Amino acid sequence: MEGVITGITKFGAFVEMPCGTTGLVHISEIADEYVKDINEFFKKSDKIKVKVLTVENNGKIGLSIRQAAEGFTPQKKGSKINRSKAAAVNKASFEDKMNRFLKESDERLLDLKRNTESKRGGRGSFREAF
Repeated sequence: MEGVITGITKFGAFVEMPCGTTGLVHISEIADEYVKDINEFFKKSDKIKVKVLTVENNGKIGLSIRQAAEGFTPQKKGSKINRSKAAAVNKASFEDKMNRFLKESDERLLDLKRNTESKRGGRGSFREAF
């Protein structure tokens, strides 16, 4: 069902549902990736789809954004990965994920090495002894 975020805390987001009741989406149910700050994904008054996980006797309602739609993974604001790519990543095999990780890791290490060498003078630089 659809709902509107009415409040954000360190541990989750409160969502008002169409029936007027409010439920909590725990921070672990925001996305498949690690979420340090919910504000990086959503802001107050955002409309979102949620799935009802639990309804306790005391009236507390547990919700999930992560489980609401198959293949949907919210991305951090300003993230370079678009949603269609994120959905494709979820369906990729383990080998594909590992190959992509290794490729991206090698690229990052190469960039780091280039930046470090340029700051130290790079290869073949000559330093005079005093």
